[in-house]
Amino acid sequence: MATSVDVRRDLASRADPRRAESSSRFLQMVPGGYGEGDRAIGVSVPDQRTVAGRYWRDLSLAETTTLLHSDVHEERLTSLLILVRKFTRGPEQERGEIYRLVLANTDRINNWDLVDSSAPYIIGPWLVDKERGVLDGLAGSDLVWDRRIAIMATFAFIKADDFHWTFRLSDRLLHDPHDLVRKAVGWMLREVGNRDRAAEEEFLLRRYHAMPRVMLRYAIEKFEPQRRREYLSGTL
Repeated sequence: MATSVDVRRDLASRADPRRAESSSRFLQMVPGGYGEGDRAIGVSVPDQRTVAGRYWRDLSLAETTTLLHSDVHEERLTSLLILVRKFTRGPEQERGEIYRLVLANTDRINNWDLVDSSAPYIIGPWLVDKERGVLDGLAGSDLVWDRRIAIMATFAFIKADDFHWTFRLSDRLLHDPHDLVRKAVGWMLREVGNRDRAAEEEFLLRRYHAMPRVMLRYAIEKFEPQRRREYLSGTL
């Protein structure tokens, strides 16, 4: 049976100090950055996916949780990649355990890449056919990562042509103070537009004047140049 120690050794064998330095800057693991206090060892995401593919079957949820509590960023991301594989392929009971595990450890899912690698593939899919009030709680959290988890989870609903919760949470987070939440809201609105442009524009036309600029830019990124200019100039 594999252990968290095995995964750590495998990741360490792929570490690159130069990549670690680059990752630390990219994910703002610097004083004053949103990732301050985190530590990177410099393992590429493709390598982390390879490691996750090697161990996901044999690593218990307890050992995977141990990795999630690591102070090494790549170990936490690899643990989430393992959980996604287990969730996608597992029976209903295990899927529920993984969903609850992730919700109980959102403080360890503490950067945008960790959120985006897990919330749309675990939280959202679990809630597709269930009561979704937990997302309101996450959207109202003081923790920025909880708020990003809430809106990113709706990606699973969007794929099912269900936009209600994306719009509901976008309204709640319309004036969120954090850039990472604003970008995520704009991104999910853009994904709605990829499936139903009219639905996205109906939402935007009543709110775009009040939207933070970065949120609006993300939301209209795929629009035609003239249409983007009309939104950005406020002439609609």
